[in-house]
Amino acid sequence: MLSIGILRRRLAAPTTVLVGAFLFAPAPATAQRVDRAEHHAYVTTDFRTESGVVLPKVTIVYGTYGHLNAARDNAVLLPSHYMATHHGYEWLIGPGRALDTTRLFLVATEMFGNGHSSSPSNTPEPYHGPRFPVTTIRDNVEIVHKLLADSLGVTHVRAIIGFSMGAQQAFQWAVSYPRFADRIVATSGTAKTYGHGIVRLEGQIAALSADPTFNNGDYTSQPKKGMEAFGVVWAGWLYSQEWWRKELWKAGAPPGTTLEQYMQNFRTNFIPGADANDLVLQARAWEQHDVGKTPGFNGDVERALRSIQVPFLYMPSETDLYFPITDARYEQQFIPHVTFVPIPSIWGHPAGAGASNEDRDFLNRTIAAFLNSADRT
Repeated sequence: MLSIGILRRRLAAPTTVLVGAFLFAPAPATAQRVDRAEHHAYVTTDFRTESGVVLPKVTIVYGTYGHLNAARDNAVLLPSHYMATHHGYEWLIGPGRALDTTRLFLVATEMFGNGHSSSPSNTPEPYHGPRFPVTTIRDNVEIVHKLLADSLGVTHVRAIIGFSMGAQQAFQWAVSYPRFADRIVATSGTAKTYGHGIVRLEGQIAALSADPTFNNGDYTSQPKKGMEAFGVVWAGWLYSQEWWRKELWKAGAPPGTTLEQYMQNFRTNFIPGADANDLVLQARAWEQHDVGKTPGFNGDVERALRSIQVPFLYMPSETDLYFPITDARYEQQFIPHVTFVPIPSIWGHPAGAGASNEDRDFLNRTIAAFLNSADRT
């Protein structure tokens, strides 16, 4: 999840990225561009979650960019990250960037639990609030697989590109549906959440749920103090230690802002409008992720990674505290067709979503080259 004001301003800043020819090159000046998402909602019934709970009705919100061609073979899937909307990949989309909407049809999906797709906060009883089942990364992959086939008639995509929990989904797609995509990209995310990550997430859940107002999820008003504590704990992990030492938070703050004032924004405005049960649900999905638990792999993450059949661009952030680069280095040795390119950044986890101009340029260049190489093999 990215910080609110600072990162939004940075992601909106202009950048110049040179990309290769073929599918991902900038379009001719006369071509019509579609670089803003069209909003959609996919609704289906009787969705069985991995836990065995059957939800009578589910909704998945998604956005599309560009146009699906007659052959339905120009789609790219962009699965969302923690509490994000389908606008979370616009740092990759548009003129001079890696994804050209005059040639590609981009499908950006929103996860269960973000407050727009089916979530604890918007689902009626008997699954309202804390009674909403934990929806896993595999559940999110399965519902999007249905969405693509049922709503769009898409049975194969050019690529799947995911950041953070989107990277978790990208890994799961590669294992669950090994030939569904031609190529896969994962930034700032791993194939499994290891013990350290689980401890971090449990600490953040504990900070939120310690507020008596939370009442085990059956609150009548949002647990304000708990959510403020959640935001502050999250802040300590979001960026690298060097980012804080160099006081890079000042770059996006009004002149004269103090660290105490900056931190107050995390307390009071970390994820505006978020619901506490939704925050907990997606954190649970995050911490439970493990491709080794995919049916047929008996909990063996190494064997699951060895089953990946398509070229895989793995881009951890060198300073990510959520998904440490040591975990990524461990995993990449088992992926048969991996291209391992760490992001040289001090921006921590958000480097994988183009947090700085340099990060965004590096990601667009690297991802564009990787995607373009499909046309030269």
